[in-house]
Amino acid sequence: MSEKNREGKRTAREKLAVEREKQKSADKRRRALIVGGAVVAVLGLAAVIGVVAANAGKDDDSEASGPVVAPSGAQGKDSLAIPVGKDGAKSTLTVWEDFRCPACKSFETAYRPVIHELTNAGELKVEYHLVTLIDGNMRGTGSRTAANAAACAQDAGKFPAYHDVLFDNQPSEVDDAFADNAKLIELAGKVDGLDTPAFRTCVEKGTHNGWVAKSHQAFNKGGFSGTPTVLFDGENIYQDRTMTPAKLKQMVQEANKE
Repeated sequence: MSEKNREGKRTAREKLAVEREKQKSADKRRRALIVGGAVVAVLGLAAVIGVVAANAGKDDDSEASGPVVAPSGAQGKDSLAIPVGKDGAKSTLTVWEDFRCPACKSFETAYRPVIHELTNAGELKVEYHLVTLIDGNMRGTGSRTAANAAACAQDAGKFPAYHDVLFDNQPSEVDDAFADNAKLIELAGKVDGLDTPAFRTCVEKGTHNGWVAKSHQAFNKGGFSGTPTVLFDGENIYQDRTMTPAKLKQMVQEANKE
């Protein structure tokens, strides 16, 4: 073989070796790009998941009830009770109620006349605690918005009358009509002097939503089984099947003699 041919073959092998090295380098870069792209994709997905989770948390926060603003004159632990009657009354009736609760309406219908009689006479003080049990059981927000509106009525010194109006106009349990602020404002028209700009703003802004939520938390912590829960001087009398309005009146009068 001539020297010229040998040189040509050596040059060809060298060129082939160079091309192979170039190909290897290209393959390495391609693999690096693929892996890097996958990592970026995973990190990107993680970032998206993180944003979704963060936004979910923000949504939960937006659904939270906000700051706890107790209505005017609220009493008791954490100012969660709305009092009706004279502070000097010897006997106290504690009532946990939900404005969407049919059993609460039944209690109000049966016992309201004697409760009004006793509170007006200064013989009984009633502490109302507002609960959102039906919102959780049946879905919706009517229990909360109605309770907030009742707290707004308390700010205006009109709670007892508006409380009664809400129960008198209670929708069916599955109808979340009290979730509509316009409905609650409309019902305020049945209470003389309640439908004012201040009341409307309080209702529409949900001023006392946080307070309502805290009241419901206290209900849960109290271990009560349902609404209404009615305690006379700390004793649950609503569970007493022999209880009647007349018997409650007698209990109050006898307790006041002691």
